[in-house]
Amino acid sequence: MKKVSVIVPVYNVGECVNRATNSLLGQTLRDFEIIFIDDCSADDSYNMLTEIAKNNSRDDIAIKIIQHNVNQGVAAARNTGLDNAIGEFVYYVDADDYCDADSLEVMYNEAITKHCNIVGCEWLLTFENNARHMIQPEVKSGKEAFVKMCNGVMRWNLWLFMVRRSIYEDHKFRFIPQANMGEDMMVMMKILLNAGRVSMIHRPLYHYIQTNSGAMTKNFSAYKDQVTANVAEVERYIAQRDNSDEFVGLINQLKLNLKLPLIISDKTSDFEMW
Repeated sequence: MKKVSVIVPVYNVGECVNRATNSLLGQTLRDFEIIFIDDCSADDSYNMLTEIAKNNSRDDIAIKIIQHNVNQGVAAARNTGLDNAIGEFVYYVDADDYCDADSLEVMYNEAITKHCNIVGCEWLLTFENNARHMIQPEVKSGKEAFVKMCNGVMRWNLWLFMVRRSIYEDHKFRFIPQANMGEDMMVMMKILLNAGRVSMIHRPLYHYIQTNSGAMTKNFSAYKDQVTANVAEVERYIAQRDNSDEFVGLINQLKLNLKLPLIISDKTSDFEMW
């Protein structure tokens, strides 16, 4: 077993995949694996990955490259990564972003020393000419984090959390194929309801590259059905729990927060969709 399985979905990111890969190969943590899932890229991403793996053969970092025969979307790519992971913990990195050199070591050590199932961090929202430190609230349990996510004061991006892999496997948690928008929200909320102890590191360990700050409403409009499917799966999962009644109001709050970009838009069509 490796300490951490880092799962990196890849699709047409040849221009920037070296940056993400270099940040992972330069990690101070030892004995982890990087799993690249090339989702049938149309550019040179796959060949670049195989060349990187060939030139960076190391005993302390295992590199796996898995190629989909047809494009299936990021949700399916994440599932492929999970199916091939052997780490004690799972962490995700987007191929167009990167992380600090000690990110994995800091989060892994926090999990081990504090006996946590999940360790979260903060991040830098990086634009072309500047970066903004994005702060996460302090939480100590999965349920507390779940509440804050529903209330819109905590982000659920997968790259903000290192998760003990047994939570995925014990509960058979996977992403919904083709539901590629809101897939991180759905899985993280299920995980948090089964997480127990959580620890937060109040330091920006991850660099999220913002390429189009005006795309939020456009993306929601284009992928409304996928977001809806993932919210519905959260509702279905909660309805099966003995304490489901206490979460009804929280899910309604989540829905309002998810639709917020539509009501603050200046487009009539977005308001009608809201």
